[in-house]
Amino acid sequence: MTTNSDITSFTDKIFVSVVIPCYNEETILKPHLNTIIDYLEERNHKYRWEIIIINDGSSDKTGDIAGEFARSRENIKVIHHPANLNLGRALQTGFRNSNGDVIVVLDVDLSYSVDHIERMINKLVETFADMVVASPYMKGGKVTAVPFLRRVMSLWVNRFMRIASQDKYYTYTGMVRAYRSGFIQSMNLKTKDYEVNPEIMYKAMILRARIVEIPAHLDWTEQNKYSGKRTSSMRIIRGFFSGIMSGFIFRPYIFFLGIGAVLMLLSIYEMFWALHNTLSAMSKIRSADPNSTDVFSYCLSLQFQKNPQTFLIGGIAFIVGIQFLSLGFLSLQSKRYFEELFHMGTSLKKRKNG
Repeated sequence: MTTNSDITSFTDKIFVSVVIPCYNEETILKPHLNTIIDYLEERNHKYRWEIIIINDGSSDKTGDIAGEFARSRENIKVIHHPANLNLGRALQTGFRNSNGDVIVVLDVDLSYSVDHIERMINKLVETFADMVVASPYMKGGKVTAVPFLRRVMSLWVNRFMRIASQDKYYTYTGMVRAYRSGFIQSMNLKTKDYEVNPEIMYKAMILRARIVEIPAHLDWTEQNKYSGKRTSSMRIIRGFFSGIMSGFIFRPYIFFLGIGAVLMLLSIYEMFWALHNTLSAMSKIRSADPNSTDVFSYCLSLQFQKNPQTFLIGGIAFIVGIQFLSLGFLSLQSKRYFEELFHMGTSLKKRKNG
C-alpha cells in the first residue's frame, strides 16, 4: 500500500494514474486525450504515468476511439462497462485498476485544464494530504462561461453542503481531484451516481483524512462549442436535487433538530399568549368578585372560544416538534453507529489489502 513517504521520495518518480470516466464522448475524446498525453509526456522527468479510461457503456464510438489509444501505448488502458453504470461505478472501477502512487481524476471535457494535474499532485506532496480537491468556489478560484442556471445551482448546492458539513470546504461535488492511492482504494464506496463525490468527502471526514483544496478555474468556453453534440451532460434539475439530498448525509440530525426547535418555539409562543390572556381575564374577574371559584377553567374556556386557532396551532406544533426532535436524536445516534462501523470496515479492508 502506498504511503505518504512513498509519494514524497525524491529517489523515484511519482507514479501517477489518471482516471478518466467517459460516456458518449466521441466528439471530444481524441483531441482531449492527445492534450492530456502531451501534457504528461512533457513531465516524464517528474512522473511515471498511466491513463485509465472507463468507457461507461457508451452507445457511440467512444469505446473504439479509446481502444485505438490503448493499442498504441502500453501505459493507456481502457475498461469497458457493458452498460452505463453511472459515474460512481466508473470511478470505483478506475480506482480498483490504478497502479499509481497518486490517482488523479480528470473530466474528459477538460473544463478543468490539464495544468490542474501537476498543481494537485504538488499540493498533495507538500501538505501530506490524502486528497486534494480542485475548487472553483474558494478564494482564488474562478468560473468562466458556465450557463447561468447550472452555475447558480452548483454554487448553492455546495454552499448548502458547507453549511451542513462539520468540516468546512467550498467544493463538495467536484470530480477533479488527486488522491493518495492507498487512501482512496481502501475506502468502501456505495453510491453509483453523481453523489459519489460528496460521499467520498463525507467518508474522508469520518476517517479524519487530510483534505486540501486548491483554487481552480472551471472553464466551459471550449465545452460550449460542442453544445448539442454531446449526450453526457447531467440534467441540471436532477443534479441539483441530487446535490441537495447528498447534503443530508453530512449531519442529518441538524435538520430534524432545527425544524423541531422552530416548531417548539412556535408552540411556546402560542401557549404563552393563551396563558397570558387567560391570566389577564382571571385578574379582571377576581377584581370584580374576589369570592369567585374555578376562575381559571372558565377563563381558559373563554380564550378557547375566542381564539381556537391559538390552541390548535400550538398543540399541533408541540406534538410535531417533539416528533422532529426525537428523529433528530435518533439520527444522531444512527450516524455515530454508522461512523464506528465504517471505521471498523475500513480498517479491516486496509489489513486485507496490506
